[in-house]
Amino acid sequence: MSTPMTSTLGPATTSGGGETFDSLNPATGDVVGTHPVAGREEVDAAVVRAREAVDWWGNLSFDERAELLLTWRSVITRRIAQLADLSHRETGKPHGDAQLEIVLAIEHIAWAARNAKKVLGARKVGSGLLMANQAATVAYHPLGVVGVIGPWNYPVFTPMGSIAYALAAGNAVVFKPSEYTPGVGQWLADSFREVVQGRDVLQVVTGLGETGNALCRARVDKLAFTGSGRTGKLVMAACAENLTPVVIEAGGKDSLIVDEDADLAKAAEAALWGGMANAGQTCTGTERVYVHRNVFDDFMTEILAQADGLRAAADSAAQIGPITMPSQLGIIRSHIDDAVAKGARVALGGPDAVGERFVQPTILTHVPEHSTAITEETFGPTLTINPVDSMEEAVRLTNATQYGLAGAVFSRANGMSIARRIRSGMTSVNSVISFAAVPALPFGGVGQSGFGRIHGADGLREFTYAKAITRQKFAPVMNLTSFARDAATDGKVAQLITLLHGGKQTLK
Repeated sequence: MSTPMTSTLGPATTSGGGETFDSLNPATGDVVGTHPVAGREEVDAAVVRAREAVDWWGNLSFDERAELLLTWRSVITRRIAQLADLSHRETGKPHGDAQLEIVLAIEHIAWAARNAKKVLGARKVGSGLLMANQAATVAYHPLGVVGVIGPWNYPVFTPMGSIAYALAAGNAVVFKPSEYTPGVGQWLADSFREVVQGRDVLQVVTGLGETGNALCRARVDKLAFTGSGRTGKLVMAACAENLTPVVIEAGGKDSLIVDEDADLAKAAEAALWGGMANAGQTCTGTERVYVHRNVFDDFMTEILAQADGLRAAADSAAQIGPITMPSQLGIIRSHIDDAVAKGARVALGGPDAVGERFVQPTILTHVPEHSTAITEETFGPTLTINPVDSMEEAVRLTNATQYGLAGAVFSRANGMSIARRIRSGMTSVNSVISFAAVPALPFGGVGQSGFGRIHGADGLREFTYAKAITRQKFAPVMNLTSFARDAATDGKVAQLITLLHGGKQTLK
Protein backbone atom coordinates (compact mmCIF):
# COMPACT_ATOMS: atom_id res chain seq x y z
CA MET A 1 0.00 0.00 0.00
CA SER A 2 1.03 3.58 -0.49
CA THR A 3 0.03 5.45 2.63
CA PRO A 4 2.41 8.30 3.43
CA MET A 5 3.17 9.90 6.78
CA THR A 6 3.12 13.26 5.01
CA SER A 7 0.20 14.78 3.18
CA THR A 8 -0.34 16.33 -0.24
CA LEU A 9 -3.54 17.93 1.03
CA GLY A 10 -3.94 21.68 1.15
CA PRO A 11 -2.23 23.63 3.93
CA ALA A 12 -3.63 23.24 7.39
CA THR A 13 -5.64 26.14 8.73
CA THR A 14 -6.19 27.53 12.20
CA SER A 15 -9.65 27.55 13.69
CA GLY A 16 -10.38 28.46 17.29
CA GLY A 17 -6.70 28.34 18.21
CA GLY A 18 -5.88 24.89 16.81
CA GLU A 19 -4.64 23.59 13.48
CA THR A 20 -7.14 21.86 11.20
CA PHE A 21 -7.05 20.19 7.81
CA ASP A 22 -9.66 19.28 5.22
CA SER A 23 -10.46 15.89 3.75
CA LEU A 24 -11.34 16.21 0.09
CA ASN A 25 -13.43 14.21 -2.35
CA PRO A 26 -10.77 13.03 -4.84
CA ALA A 27 -13.32 12.86 -7.66
CA THR A 28 -14.37 16.50 -7.35
CA GLY A 29 -12.01 18.29 -5.00
CA ASP A 30 -14.92 19.25 -2.74
CA VAL A 31 -14.35 19.47 1.00
CA VAL A 32 -15.87 16.48 2.81
CA GLY A 33 -14.93 17.53 6.34
CA THR A 34 -12.59 19.57 8.50
CA HIS A 35 -10.63 17.86 11.27
CA PRO A 36 -8.17 18.88 14.01
CA VAL A 37 -4.45 18.22 13.73
CA ALA A 38 -3.52 16.37 16.91
CA GLY A 39 -0.06 17.27 18.20
CA ARG A 40 2.24 15.39 20.54
CA GLU A 41 0.42 16.56 23.66
CA GLU A 42 -2.99 15.55 22.32
CA VAL A 43 -1.73 12.12 21.27
CA ASP A 44 -0.07 11.51 24.62
CA ALA A 45 -3.26 12.57 26.40
CA ALA A 46 -5.29 10.12 24.32
CA VAL A 47 -2.92 7.32 25.30
CA VAL A 48 -3.28 8.24 28.98
CA ARG A 49 -7.08 8.15 28.66
CA ALA A 50 -6.84 4.79 26.88
CA ARG A 51 -4.74 3.37 29.71
CA GLU A 52 -7.40 4.42 32.18
CA ALA A 53 -10.15 2.91 30.02
CA VAL A 54 -8.33 -0.40 29.67
CA ASP A 55 -8.61 -0.88 33.42
CA TRP A 56 -12.32 -1.37 32.77
CA TRP A 57 -12.25 -2.97 29.31
CA GLY A 58 -9.37 -5.34 29.98
CA ASN A 59 -10.97 -6.63 33.17
CA LEU A 60 -14.24 -7.56 31.51
CA SER A 61 -14.73 -11.24 30.80
CA PHE A 62 -14.35 -12.51 27.24
CA ASP A 63 -18.13 -12.96 27.11
CA GLU A 64 -18.79 -9.40 28.28
CA ARG A 65 -16.42 -7.94 25.69
CA ALA A 66 -17.91 -10.16 23.01
CA GLU A 67 -21.40 -8.88 23.77
CA LEU A 68 -20.30 -5.26 23.38
CA LEU A 69 -18.33 -5.96 20.18
CA LEU A 70 -21.30 -7.78 18.69
CA THR A 71 -23.49 -4.82 19.57
CA TRP A 72 -21.02 -2.56 17.74
CA ARG A 73 -21.20 -4.92 14.77
CA SER A 74 -24.98 -4.51 14.75
CA VAL A 75 -24.74 -0.73 14.95
CA ILE A 76 -22.40 -0.63 11.94
CA THR A 77 -24.65 -3.05 10.04
CA ARG A 78 -27.76 -0.91 10.59
CA ARG A 79 -25.89 2.23 9.49
CA ILE A 80 -23.96 0.64 6.65
CA ALA A 81 -25.39 3.01 4.02
CA GLN A 82 -24.28 6.03 6.05
CA LEU A 83 -20.74 4.75 6.49
CA ALA A 84 -20.49 3.63 2.86
CA ASP A 85 -21.52 7.07 1.65
CA LEU A 86 -18.87 8.73 3.84
CA SER A 87 -16.22 6.32 2.54
CA HIS A 88 -17.37 6.99 -1.02
CA ARG A 89 -16.98 10.72 -0.54
CA GLU A 90 -13.55 10.54 1.11
CA THR A 91 -12.00 7.88 -1.16
CA GLY A 92 -14.01 8.31 -4.36
CA LYS A 93 -14.67 4.58 -4.61
CA PRO A 94 -18.10 3.46 -5.89
CA HIS A 95 -20.78 2.97 -3.23
CA GLY A 96 -20.88 -0.78 -3.91
CA ASP A 97 -17.16 -1.15 -3.29
CA ALA A 98 -17.41 0.92 -0.11
CA GLN A 99 -20.22 -1.31 1.14
CA LEU A 100 -18.28 -4.48 0.30
CA GLU A 101 -15.32 -3.60 2.52
CA ILE A 102 -17.67 -2.70 5.38
CA VAL A 103 -19.41 -6.06 5.00
CA LEU A 104 -16.06 -7.83 5.32
CA ALA A 105 -15.13 -5.71 8.36
CA ILE A 106 -18.42 -6.66 10.05
CA GLU A 107 -17.59 -10.34 9.53
CA HIS A 108 -14.20 -9.85 11.16
CA ILE A 109 -15.63 -8.04 14.19
CA ALA A 110 -18.03 -10.93 14.72
CA TRP A 111 -15.32 -13.59 14.37
CA ALA A 112 -12.91 -11.83 16.74
CA ALA A 113 -15.64 -11.36 19.33
CA ARG A 114 -16.81 -14.97 19.20
CA ASN A 115 -13.40 -16.64 19.09
CA ALA A 116 -11.26 -14.59 21.49
CA LYS A 117 -12.13 -16.75 24.48
CA LYS A 118 -11.30 -20.00 22.71
CA VAL A 119 -8.01 -18.70 21.29
CA LEU A 120 -6.75 -16.62 24.21
CA GLY A 121 -8.29 -18.22 27.29
CA ALA A 122 -6.29 -20.32 29.73
CA ARG A 123 -5.58 -23.90 28.63
CA LYS A 124 -3.68 -26.80 30.14
CA VAL A 125 -0.45 -28.06 28.60
CA GLY A 126 1.58 -31.16 29.34
CA SER A 127 4.18 -30.85 32.09
CA GLY A 128 6.56 -33.66 31.04
CA LEU A 129 7.93 -36.46 33.22
CA LEU A 130 10.50 -34.34 35.08
CA MET A 131 7.79 -31.89 36.14
CA ALA A 132 4.97 -34.41 36.55
CA ASN A 133 4.05 -32.85 39.88
CA GLN A 134 3.25 -29.52 38.21
CA ALA A 135 0.01 -28.40 36.56
CA ALA A 136 0.90 -26.13 33.63
CA THR A 137 -1.34 -23.57 31.94
CA VAL A 138 -0.88 -20.87 29.34
CA ALA A 139 -3.14 -17.91 28.64
CA TYR A 140 -2.84 -14.77 26.51
CA HIS A 141 -3.20 -11.43 28.25
CA PRO A 142 -3.86 -8.03 26.64
CA LEU A 143 -0.86 -5.77 26.13
CA GLY A 144 -2.68 -2.64 27.27
CA VAL A 145 -2.87 0.20 24.73
CA VAL A 146 -2.46 -0.50 21.03
CA GLY A 147 -1.77 2.23 18.47
CA VAL A 148 -3.12 1.74 14.95
CA ILE A 149 -2.12 3.77 11.89
CA GLY A 150 -4.53 3.00 9.07
CA PRO A 151 -4.55 3.47 5.29
CA TRP A 152 -6.88 5.38 3.00
CA ASN A 153 -7.55 2.74 0.35
CA TYR A 154 -9.69 0.51 2.58
CA PRO A 155 -10.36 2.85 5.52
CA VAL A 156 -12.79 0.47 7.26
CA PHE A 157 -11.71 -3.07 6.44
CA THR A 158 -7.94 -2.74 6.78
CA PRO A 159 -7.62 -0.95 10.14
CA MET A 160 -10.45 -3.08 11.53
CA GLY A 161 -8.15 -6.09 11.17
CA SER A 162 -6.08 -4.55 13.95
CA ILE A 163 -8.75 -2.61 15.87
CA ALA A 164 -11.34 -5.39 16.27
CA TYR A 165 -8.77 -8.04 17.17
CA ALA A 166 -6.94 -5.77 19.61
CA LEU A 167 -10.25 -4.87 21.29
CA ALA A 168 -11.39 -8.50 21.43
CA ALA A 169 -8.10 -9.36 23.15
CA GLY A 170 -8.82 -6.79 25.86
CA ASN A 171 -6.76 -3.79 24.73
CA ALA A 172 -7.73 -0.16 24.35
CA VAL A 173 -6.92 1.39 20.95
CA VAL A 174 -5.75 4.81 19.78
CA PHE A 175 -6.37 5.01 16.03
CA LYS A 176 -4.74 7.45 13.64
CA PRO A 177 -6.65 7.20 10.33
CA SER A 178 -5.15 8.39 7.07
CA GLU A 179 -5.34 12.12 6.50
CA TYR A 180 -7.35 11.28 3.37
CA THR A 181 -10.06 9.43 5.31
CA PRO A 182 -10.27 11.00 8.79
CA GLY A 183 -14.05 11.15 8.72
CA VAL A 184 -14.35 7.38 8.36
CA GLY A 185 -12.01 6.84 11.30
CA GLN A 186 -13.93 9.29 13.47
CA TRP A 187 -17.22 7.62 12.52
CA LEU A 188 -15.93 4.24 13.69
CA ALA A 189 -14.73 5.63 17.03
CA ASP A 190 -17.95 7.57 17.63
CA SER A 191 -20.13 4.54 16.94
CA PHE A 192 -18.10 2.39 19.33
CA ARG A 193 -18.22 5.10 22.00
CA GLU A 194 -22.00 4.83 21.93
CA VAL A 195 -21.74 1.11 22.71
CA VAL A 196 -19.34 1.54 25.65
CA GLN A 197 -21.21 4.53 27.06
CA GLY A 198 -18.61 7.19 26.36
CA ARG A 199 -15.54 5.36 27.63
CA ASP A 200 -12.22 5.98 25.86
CA VAL A 201 -11.67 2.39 24.77
CA LEU A 202 -11.33 3.34 21.08
CA GLN A 203 -10.16 6.87 20.34
CA VAL A 204 -9.18 8.63 17.13
CA VAL A 205 -6.41 11.18 16.70
CA THR A 206 -6.57 12.93 13.33
CA GLY A 207 -3.79 14.76 11.58
CA LEU A 208 -0.98 14.52 9.09
CA GLY A 209 2.37 12.77 9.24
CA GLU A 210 3.49 14.33 12.50
CA THR A 211 0.43 12.98 14.27
CA GLY A 212 1.35 9.46 13.20
CA ASN A 213 4.92 10.09 14.28
CA ALA A 214 3.69 11.21 17.70
CA LEU A 215 1.65 8.02 18.08
CA CYS A 216 4.74 5.95 17.27
CA ARG A 217 6.66 7.74 20.02
CA ALA A 218 3.84 7.65 22.55
CA ARG A 219 3.83 5.06 25.31
CA VAL A 220 1.68 2.53 23.49
CA ASP A 221 2.34 -1.15 24.09
CA LYS A 222 2.25 -2.10 20.40
CA LEU A 223 1.71 -0.32 17.12
CA ALA A 224 0.06 -1.73 13.99
CA PHE A 225 0.83 0.07 10.75
CA THR A 226 -0.47 -0.36 7.21
CA GLY A 227 1.17 1.61 4.43
CA SER A 228 4.24 1.79 2.23
CA GLY A 229 7.45 -0.02 3.04
CA ARG A 230 9.33 3.27 3.08
CA THR A 231 7.01 4.71 5.70
CA GLY A 232 7.00 1.41 7.57
CA LYS A 233 10.74 1.78 8.13
CA LEU A 234 10.19 5.26 9.57
CA VAL A 235 7.49 3.83 11.85
CA MET A 236 9.85 1.12 13.08
CA ALA A 237 12.61 3.64 13.75
CA ALA A 238 10.29 5.87 15.77
CA CYS A 239 8.86 2.93 17.73
CA ALA A 240 12.36 1.64 18.46
CA GLU A 241 12.98 4.60 20.79
CA ASN A 242 10.66 2.98 23.35
CA LEU A 243 11.20 -0.63 22.22
CA THR A 244 7.58 -0.61 21.08
CA PRO A 245 6.87 -3.76 19.05
CA VAL A 246 5.23 -3.27 15.65
CA VAL A 247 3.06 -5.05 13.12
CA ILE A 248 3.88 -3.90 9.59
CA GLU A 249 1.65 -4.56 6.59
CA ALA A 250 3.41 -2.90 3.67
CA GLY A 251 3.22 -3.08 -0.11
CA GLY A 252 2.83 -5.90 -2.56
CA LYS A 253 3.46 -6.75 -6.18
CA ASP A 254 1.14 -9.72 -6.38
CA SER A 255 0.89 -11.98 -9.38
CA LEU A 256 -1.87 -14.16 -10.77
CA ILE A 257 -0.68 -17.35 -12.47
CA VAL A 258 -2.75 -18.98 -15.23
CA ASP A 259 -1.96 -22.60 -16.06
CA GLU A 260 -2.82 -24.10 -19.44
CA ASP A 261 -5.73 -26.11 -17.96
CA ALA A 262 -7.31 -23.09 -16.24
CA ASP A 263 -10.84 -21.86 -16.79
CA LEU A 264 -9.77 -18.85 -18.86
CA ALA A 265 -13.03 -16.93 -18.49
CA LYS A 266 -12.85 -17.14 -14.70
CA ALA A 267 -9.12 -16.41 -14.66
CA ALA A 268 -9.60 -13.32 -16.83
CA GLU A 269 -12.50 -12.15 -14.69
CA ALA A 270 -10.39 -12.51 -11.54
CA ALA A 271 -7.34 -10.81 -13.04
CA LEU A 272 -9.42 -7.89 -14.28
CA TRP A 273 -11.18 -7.38 -10.96
CA GLY A 274 -8.02 -8.02 -8.91
CA GLY A 275 -6.12 -5.43 -10.93
CA MET A 276 -8.76 -2.76 -11.54
CA ALA A 277 -11.13 -2.83 -8.54
CA ASN A 278 -10.75 0.14 -6.20
CA ALA A 279 -8.80 1.79 -9.05
CA GLY A 280 -6.02 -0.73 -8.47
CA GLN A 281 -5.41 0.71 -5.02
CA THR A 282 -5.30 -2.64 -3.23
CA CYS A 283 -2.22 -3.98 -1.48
CA THR A 284 -3.30 -7.56 -2.24
CA GLY A 285 -4.53 -6.66 -5.72
CA THR A 286 -3.20 -8.21 -8.90
CA GLU A 287 -0.45 -6.26 -10.66
CA ARG A 288 1.31 -9.02 -12.63
CA VAL A 289 -0.20 -11.91 -14.60
CA TYR A 290 1.80 -14.88 -15.90
CA VAL A 291 -0.05 -17.02 -18.44
CA HIS A 292 1.06 -20.34 -19.93
CA ARG A 293 2.12 -19.65 -23.50
CA ASN A 294 -0.22 -22.32 -24.88
CA VAL A 295 -3.27 -20.32 -23.77
CA PHE A 296 -1.85 -16.80 -23.78
CA ASP A 297 -3.63 -15.58 -26.91
CA ASP A 298 -6.96 -17.03 -25.82
CA PHE A 299 -6.55 -15.44 -22.38
CA MET A 300 -5.84 -12.04 -23.92
CA THR A 301 -8.89 -12.29 -26.15
CA GLU A 302 -11.00 -13.13 -23.10
CA ILE A 303 -9.72 -10.41 -20.79
CA LEU A 304 -9.96 -7.68 -23.41
CA ALA A 305 -13.53 -8.70 -24.17
CA GLN A 306 -14.40 -8.50 -20.48
CA ALA A 307 -12.64 -5.13 -20.16
CA ASP A 308 -14.77 -3.63 -22.92
CA GLY A 309 -16.78 -0.79 -21.38
CA LEU A 310 -14.85 -0.77 -18.10
CA ARG A 311 -14.06 2.83 -17.24
CA ALA A 312 -13.02 5.21 -14.50
CA ALA A 313 -15.23 8.25 -13.91
CA ALA A 314 -17.19 10.15 -11.28
CA ASP A 315 -20.68 9.15 -12.43
CA SER A 316 -22.64 6.41 -10.67
CA ALA A 317 -22.43 4.04 -13.63
CA ALA A 318 -18.61 3.96 -13.62
CA GLN A 319 -17.07 0.84 -12.07
CA ILE A 320 -13.78 2.53 -11.19
CA GLY A 321 -13.29 5.65 -9.09
CA PRO A 322 -10.49 8.22 -8.93
CA ILE A 323 -6.95 7.87 -7.68
CA THR A 324 -7.36 8.87 -4.04
CA MET A 325 -3.84 10.16 -3.42
CA PRO A 326 -2.87 12.68 -6.13
CA SER A 327 0.87 11.98 -5.88
CA GLN A 328 0.23 8.40 -7.00
CA LEU A 329 -0.73 9.60 -10.49
CA GLY A 330 2.90 10.39 -11.30
CA ILE A 331 4.03 6.93 -10.17
CA ILE A 332 1.40 5.20 -12.31
CA ARG A 333 2.33 7.30 -15.33
CA SER A 334 6.05 6.66 -14.88
CA HIS A 335 5.55 2.87 -14.66
CA ILE A 336 3.50 2.80 -17.86
CA ASP A 337 5.97 5.04 -19.69
CA ASP A 338 8.95 2.97 -18.53
CA ALA A 339 7.38 -0.29 -19.66
CA VAL A 340 6.46 1.06 -23.08
CA ALA A 341 9.90 2.62 -23.53
CA LYS A 342 11.46 -0.78 -22.83
CA GLY A 343 9.35 -2.59 -25.39
CA ALA A 344 6.04 -3.48 -23.72
CA ARG A 345 2.97 -3.72 -25.94
CA VAL A 346 -0.15 -1.72 -25.09
CA ALA A 347 -3.25 -3.91 -25.22
CA LEU A 348 -5.56 -1.43 -23.48
CA GLY A 349 -5.17 2.12 -22.26
CA GLY A 350 -1.55 3.16 -22.13
CA PRO A 351 0.31 6.40 -21.38
CA ASP A 352 -2.68 8.57 -22.29
CA ALA A 353 -4.87 6.73 -19.78
CA VAL A 354 -3.52 8.78 -16.87
CA GLY A 355 -5.61 11.90 -16.31
CA GLU A 356 -5.76 14.57 -13.63
CA ARG A 357 -7.93 12.55 -11.24
CA PHE A 358 -8.73 9.27 -12.98
CA VAL A 359 -6.69 6.52 -14.64
CA GLN A 360 -8.41 4.44 -17.29
CA PRO A 361 -7.84 0.66 -17.24
CA THR A 362 -4.47 -0.20 -18.77
CA ILE A 363 -3.17 -3.62 -19.83
CA LEU A 364 0.40 -4.10 -21.02
CA THR A 365 1.85 -7.32 -22.41
CA HIS A 366 5.35 -8.68 -22.99
CA VAL A 367 6.64 -6.34 -20.32
CA PRO A 368 10.37 -6.64 -19.58
CA GLU A 369 10.96 -8.08 -16.13
CA HIS A 370 13.38 -5.26 -15.24
CA SER A 371 10.85 -2.49 -15.87
CA THR A 372 9.36 -0.64 -12.90
CA ALA A 373 5.90 -1.87 -13.91
CA ILE A 374 7.15 -5.32 -12.85
CA THR A 375 9.55 -4.53 -10.01
CA GLU A 376 7.75 -1.75 -8.08
CA GLU A 377 4.27 -1.37 -6.66
CA THR A 378 2.16 0.62 -9.13
CA PHE A 379 -1.06 0.96 -7.10
CA GLY A 380 -3.24 1.88 -10.05
CA PRO A 381 -5.67 0.18 -12.47
CA THR A 382 -2.95 -1.47 -14.53
CA LEU A 383 -2.00 -5.05 -15.37
CA THR A 384 1.17 -6.47 -16.88
CA ILE A 385 0.47 -9.79 -18.62
CA ASN A 386 3.37 -11.95 -19.80
CA PRO A 387 3.50 -15.41 -21.38
CA VAL A 388 5.56 -18.16 -19.72
CA ASP A 389 6.70 -21.55 -21.00
CA SER A 390 5.93 -23.45 -17.80
CA MET A 391 4.56 -23.14 -14.31
CA GLU A 392 8.12 -23.42 -13.02
CA GLU A 393 8.93 -20.22 -14.88
CA ALA A 394 5.74 -18.58 -13.57
CA VAL A 395 6.65 -19.40 -9.97
CA ARG A 396 10.26 -18.26 -10.45
CA LEU A 397 9.16 -14.89 -11.86
CA THR A 398 6.46 -14.50 -9.22
CA ASN A 399 9.04 -15.03 -6.46
CA ALA A 400 11.65 -12.76 -8.08
CA THR A 401 10.48 -9.74 -6.11
CA GLN A 402 11.31 -7.99 -2.86
CA TYR A 403 7.66 -8.32 -1.86
CA GLY A 404 5.77 -11.36 -0.61
CA LEU A 405 2.23 -10.40 0.29
CA ALA A 406 -0.33 -12.41 -1.68
CA GLY A 407 -1.29 -13.80 -5.08
CA ALA A 408 -3.53 -16.17 -6.99
CA VAL A 409 -3.30 -19.32 -9.11
CA PHE A 410 -5.76 -20.62 -11.70
CA SER A 411 -5.38 -24.29 -12.54
CA ARG A 412 -7.79 -27.22 -12.55
CA ALA A 413 -5.22 -29.87 -11.64
CA ASN A 414 -2.17 -28.19 -10.09
CA GLY A 415 -3.44 -25.12 -8.26
CA MET A 416 -2.53 -26.22 -4.74
CA SER A 417 0.93 -27.48 -5.66
CA ILE A 418 1.73 -24.22 -7.45
CA ALA A 419 0.34 -22.13 -4.59
CA ARG A 420 2.55 -23.88 -2.02
CA ARG A 421 5.67 -22.87 -3.96
CA ILE A 422 4.85 -19.17 -4.00
CA ARG A 423 6.74 -17.11 -1.41
CA SER A 424 3.90 -15.07 0.01
CA GLY A 425 1.79 -14.85 3.11
CA MET A 426 -1.46 -15.60 1.27
CA THR A 427 -2.56 -17.23 -1.99
CA SER A 428 -5.97 -17.92 -3.52
CA VAL A 429 -6.55 -20.86 -5.86
CA ASN A 430 -9.14 -20.38 -8.62
CA SER A 431 -10.26 -17.09 -7.07
CA VAL A 432 -8.67 -13.80 -6.13
CA ILE A 433 -8.19 -12.14 -2.69
CA SER A 434 -10.59 -14.68 -1.12
CA PHE A 435 -8.32 -15.15 1.90
CA ALA A 436 -9.18 -11.63 3.10
CA ALA A 437 -12.82 -12.63 3.48
CA VAL A 438 -12.08 -15.67 5.66
CA PRO A 439 -11.80 -14.29 9.21
CA ALA A 440 -10.08 -17.42 10.55
CA LEU A 441 -7.08 -16.99 8.23
CA PRO A 442 -4.05 -14.87 9.17
CA PHE A 443 -3.35 -11.84 6.96
CA GLY A 444 0.17 -10.56 6.31
CA GLY A 445 3.27 -10.96 4.21
CA VAL A 446 7.00 -11.62 4.13
CA GLY A 447 10.01 -9.68 2.89
CA GLN A 448 9.34 -6.04 2.08
CA SER A 449 5.63 -6.71 2.51
CA GLY A 450 6.11 -6.62 6.27
CA PHE A 451 5.72 -8.96 9.21
CA GLY A 452 3.27 -9.88 11.92
CA ARG A 453 -0.30 -10.99 11.30
CA ILE A 454 -3.80 -9.64 11.67
CA HIS A 455 -7.02 -11.67 11.39
CA GLY A 456 -7.65 -15.15 12.74
CA ALA A 457 -6.12 -16.71 15.83
CA ASP A 458 -2.72 -15.27 14.89
CA GLY A 459 -4.28 -11.82 14.76
CA LEU A 460 -5.77 -12.18 18.21
CA ARG A 461 -2.48 -13.38 19.71
CA GLU A 462 -0.62 -10.54 17.97
CA PHE A 463 -2.07 -8.10 20.49
CA THR A 464 -1.35 -10.16 23.61
CA TYR A 465 1.51 -11.63 25.57
CA ALA A 466 1.69 -15.27 26.61
CA LYS A 467 1.37 -15.88 30.33
CA ALA A 468 2.71 -19.25 31.57
CA ILE A 469 1.81 -20.55 35.04
CA THR A 470 2.87 -23.71 36.86
CA ARG A 471 1.15 -24.92 40.04
CA GLN A 472 2.58 -27.67 42.20
CA LYS A 473 0.04 -30.48 42.64
CA PHE A 474 2.12 -32.61 45.03
CA ALA A 475 5.63 -32.77 46.40
CA PRO A 476 8.21 -33.92 43.81
CA VAL A 477 9.79 -37.34 44.03
CA MET A 478 13.12 -35.62 43.42
CA ASN A 479 13.41 -31.95 44.38
CA LEU A 480 15.60 -30.46 41.65
CA THR A 481 15.20 -26.81 42.62
CA SER A 482 16.93 -26.93 46.00
CA PHE A 483 20.45 -26.61 47.38
CA ALA A 484 19.62 -29.76 49.37
CA ARG A 485 19.84 -31.74 46.13
CA ASP A 486 22.62 -34.36 46.56
CA ALA A 487 24.85 -36.43 44.27
CA ALA A 488 22.53 -39.43 44.47
CA THR A 489 19.67 -37.32 43.14
CA ASP A 490 21.87 -36.02 40.31
CA GLY A 491 22.70 -39.61 39.40
CA LYS A 492 19.03 -40.59 39.30
CA VAL A 493 18.28 -37.56 37.07
CA ALA A 494 21.07 -38.61 34.68
CA GLN A 495 19.71 -42.17 34.54
CA LEU A 496 16.18 -40.91 33.90
CA ILE A 497 17.15 -38.52 31.12
CA THR A 498 19.27 -41.22 29.46
CA LEU A 499 16.35 -43.63 29.60
CA LEU A 500 14.01 -41.04 28.09
CA HIS A 501 16.23 -39.50 25.45
CA GLY A 502 19.45 -41.47 25.07
CA GLY A 503 18.25 -44.13 22.66
CA LYS A 504 17.23 -44.02 19.02
CA GLN A 505 13.90 -42.27 18.70
CA THR A 506 11.13 -42.93 16.21
CA LEU A 507 8.17 -40.77 15.35
CA LYS A 508 4.77 -42.27 16.03
